[in-house]
Amino acid sequence: MTNPVHIIGGGLAGSEAASQLAEAGVPVILDEVRGARRTAAHHTDQLAELVCSNSFRADDPDNNAVGLLHAEMRALGSLVMAAADKARVPAGSALAVDRDIFATHVTTTLESHPHVTIVREMVEGLPPAEWDKVIIATGPLTATPLAEAIQALTGQESLAFFDAIAPVIHHESIDLDIAWAQSRWDRENQDGGTTDYLNCPMDRDQYNAFIDAMLAAEKTSFKEWEGTPYFDGCMPIEVMAERGRNTPRFAPMKPVGLTNPATGRRAFGVVQLRQDNALGTLWNMVGFQTKMKHAEQVRVFRMIPGLENAQFARLGGLHRNTFIKSPVLLDATLRLHADPRIRFAGQITGCEGYVESAAIGLVAARFAIAEARGQAAVPPPATTAMGALLAHITGGADAKHFQPMNVNFGLFPPLVPPPLSKDQRKPQLVARARADLAGWMAA
Repeated sequence: MTNPVHIIGGGLAGSEAASQLAEAGVPVILDEVRGARRTAAHHTDQLAELVCSNSFRADDPDNNAVGLLHAEMRALGSLVMAAADKARVPAGSALAVDRDIFATHVTTTLESHPHVTIVREMVEGLPPAEWDKVIIATGPLTATPLAEAIQALTGQESLAFFDAIAPVIHHESIDLDIAWAQSRWDRENQDGGTTDYLNCPMDRDQYNAFIDAMLAAEKTSFKEWEGTPYFDGCMPIEVMAERGRNTPRFAPMKPVGLTNPATGRRAFGVVQLRQDNALGTLWNMVGFQTKMKHAEQVRVFRMIPGLENAQFARLGGLHRNTFIKSPVLLDATLRLHADPRIRFAGQITGCEGYVESAAIGLVAARFAIAEARGQAAVPPPATTAMGALLAHITGGADAKHFQPMNVNFGLFPPLVPPPLSKDQRKPQLVARARADLAGWMAA
């Protein structure tokens, strides 16, 4: 009988890895701390709980790198993508999900799988020597004993960055006489609808008063983490404002592509809300990750027109993410140089984003499956979305300045010969990726 693969961490990467292995007939023992103790960011004991946002971002495989990654994962039987498709809620051209339906689908699927054993415990320190195949997918909230053990084994300091969480609001408390429904540029969703977002408008005076209040609000501080950088994709809204009071107007508060039906004009600034659950009873503030203290969030966010009486199902928060120096520590198949029985997967490797984390879990599992079958572990081509992300993690990045990265077309190898026009670049990158993925899967 094939020895089990031990997976430490039941987030998106660990859950995806467990599913891939189990579906291939490889037994899995999945260790997840939630159920034994709480974490700083999670609210449930469900596997693959979504903490920061309910969005998997763009679902367009022809024009967007993360949409292409969605398509590649679906082609490889991804549990995470199957759960996301099942739990989809309206979000224009993006893929957003009902968090509870999503996590429940992942959890029940793995709990009922005959090749998966779930153990609710914390793994203290490095995996025991008798575990001959291990995937560490502990994510950004890796427990201190394990992080310190990895550091002691590798001789490399762990890197860290702050991540922030956006608030969620009860729909019934939103003033729909002020907020209106419209997707930016009237982009259609999969059903042809163009009203997936609620928009709260601000004139110049309201915007400036709001920025002043955010900047003056009391913030959460972590003195022991001073100097730790923020990840740009989850930067707190008030940190954006500190970089320039108009910065939010070119980021989550941009008014372009939206027309207020009450005035027939574009507002000075707009706060968008996106549906957070299938019932439509909860909506999250898009791009409004924050480190303001809870009482301050309630006071400041109720200054937003349409949210004067907002009731919050969840307030925003800030936590530290931990990741390793993967280009130095890992080989091309995600194995730890210092202990090759151990692979790493997910955000701890320095990828950023739900889909990216799950994709690296999928790839790590595919490598482990190949080894279990006595085959060579062959990485996906760097011309694919998965391969480009893997290459960035395991050697494509400057190790000295390595930082978490979302998948993007800038990670893909250049086209040879170069396209004749800029408009041809993405279609040619996508066509090459699809062809190369098909060849890798066939092999």
